[in-house]
Amino acid sequence: MRWSAALVLVATLLAGCSDDGDDEREPDAVPQASARPTPDASGSAAAAPSAEDPEPTVTLPPVRHPVSLPALMREEFRASRIRQVRVVAETDAYTRSEVTYRSGDLTISGVLLRPRGRGPFPGIVLNHGYIEPSTYVTGQGLAREQDWLARAGFVVLHTDYRGHAGSDPAGPIDRETRLGYTRDAINAVLALEREPYVDQGRMAMLGRSMGGGITLNALVAHPGLVEAAVIYASVSSRFLDNLEHFTARSRPEAVRALYDRFGTPRREPRFYRELSSRTFFDRISEPLLIHHGTADETCPFRWATTTQRLLRRGGVDSRLEVHEGEHHAFVPQWQASMVRTVQFLRRRL
Repeated sequence: MRWSAALVLVATLLAGCSDDGDDEREPDAVPQASARPTPDASGSAAAAPSAEDPEPTVTLPPVRHPVSLPALMREEFRASRIRQVRVVAETDAYTRSEVTYRSGDLTISGVLLRPRGRGPFPGIVLNHGYIEPSTYVTGQGLAREQDWLARAGFVVLHTDYRGHAGSDPAGPIDRETRLGYTRDAINAVLALEREPYVDQGRMAMLGRSMGGGITLNALVAHPGLVEAAVIYASVSSRFLDNLEHFTARSRPEAVRALYDRFGTPRREPRFYRELSSRTFFDRISEPLLIHHGTADETCPFRWATTTQRLLRRGGVDSRLEVHEGEHHAFVPQWQASMVRTVQFLRRRL
């Protein structure tokens, strides 16, 4: 993948989730009206042909700013191969290795869990939640899910994202908007499906907390990338919710710098709408399973209900699994949720 150089922005980090309530006052609460793209033979999103237009055409929203999801939709992604750095563990069910792959001009680190046997196996990319990059270590954040899914027969690639662990540094704009992390998730899928022991027709993505938002970004930016997706305790699908809930509370000077660079939401509402996955939910072609606890103290449950409502409005095949009394960490009901997740993936892949 080749993409334009990141713009200079104050080095700030979004910590994840935020509050949008459940109203429709915000203009970005309604997906854009456009033809739903469907994957063509190459996996690219294309509109269904009609009698007037027999050739498949791509339906894309206009690019009004180079830092936006519509701009990301137009980027070319070139699959790299996964390079094994070292084997770190061998269990009765799988081999776990530290690996790297390419995301555009960057090298991204991660961990790969390969089930024992010849395959081909279904593949799944894991997108972890927010962990302070300076303390993050490779493969951190979704260790339980890595083991469970590998034992269930999936080849698991857990990406570290740029700026984390052994990955190349991230530009400030990539971190702030999460667009760079989204690129890394997309490229992880493309790299994983090139492995000979992976069935490229059975690919999935799973994201937790911040990784849930990254997963939603990937689904709207690259319809047809995977065959199914799962998100846990996700951040809001509205960019400003996340900015206001976390960054404004902990680092107000960072928000002021962002507004100085791109304008305030009042002056430039379209810019912030086009960083919100919900603006483009009508582009999602994959079935989606959402897990969220009603007692989530980090990402309020109402974010999940709003996201689900807007997904269904956009025509997405989505399901919200409500976990009564469950918190953000998903401890008491985690095993039951993983049983449902594997059932969902096996049925949809």
